[in-house]
Amino acid sequence: MTIIVDANIVFSAILNTKGQFGDLLINSGSQFRFLAPDFLRQEIRKHHRRLASLSGMTLAQVQEAEFNVCHDISFISEEQIRLSAWRSALRLVSDVDPSDAVYIAMSRHFRCRLWSGDKQLIRGLTKKGFDAFISTKELLELRARRSS
Repeated sequence: MTIIVDANIVFSAILNTKGQFGDLLINSGSQFRFLAPDFLRQEIRKHHRRLASLSGMTLAQVQEAEFNVCHDISFISEEQIRLSAWRSALRLVSDVDPSDAVYIAMSRHFRCRLWSGDKQLIRGLTKKGFDAFISTKELLELRARRSS
């Protein structure tokens, strides 16, 4: 199963690799195919110092956490996404949060679900009929069923 992972999930996982987000990203690569936009790598690196400050980790520890969390995420160039998926995504997010268009476009392009912790995005798009979200709870349950 392919899952698009958004920035808030990845940042949360880096801050706490032993939490649910970290556990899923680090220990589920054999069960899920995680995808994220390529720009997210640069965003993570841009915020290394802030992540270290928030978490109390050293810069080296943040980098190690990033490596572990991102190891099984395939980062995809935004240029690979079909124009029709971009158009659809931009229409959906225009009055919710335009900066999240890339995640919706990826979800449309790859025909898969988006794992996001952005409650405003989820509420706003659900009202518009976009229901391709997957929750942390659902991922944990899927992984448990697949492991048994």
